[in-house]
Amino acid sequence: MSEDGKTSDAVDAQVLRSGTIRVRSEDDILRARQEARAVAEEIGFSTTDVTRIVTGVSELARNMHLYAEDGIMTWREIEAGRDSGIELVFDDEGPGIDDIQGVLRAEHSTSGGMGRGIQGTKKLMDAFDLTSNAEDGTTITVRKWQ
Repeated sequence: MSEDGKTSDAVDAQVLRSGTIRVRSEDDILRARQEARAVAEEIGFSTTDVTRIVTGVSELARNMHLYAEDGIMTWREIEAGRDSGIELVFDDEGPGIDDIQGVLRAEHSTSGGMGRGIQGTKKLMDAFDLTSNAEDGTTITVRKWQ
């Protein structure tokens, strides 16, 4: 993670196909989960990795809905050399995260919960990138490779 609160996966990947889901309601969170599950299964992820991906989508889409009320989840089937995977981008124009380091250490929760959702999602994925500020909102990008 850099000083600006950003972590990064430097691997360049080719996008094979992609889609988006607008997240404004609980029903949209369910749609995001279902779409991520279908794409991950089509790519050929194991049942365990599909579960990890769907869990991450659930957490990040729910956070986007709760804290920003409206956002976009973009999924991409990606390929880098012989590796294939999925990239998921959660982008909102909400108030931003005021304590990124605390969130990543699971020491900060806006909702009064345990504050482990983003940290847990980071552990489930192979790559994690987070940028957030009050002017632009929050963008979280995760990748899972086969």
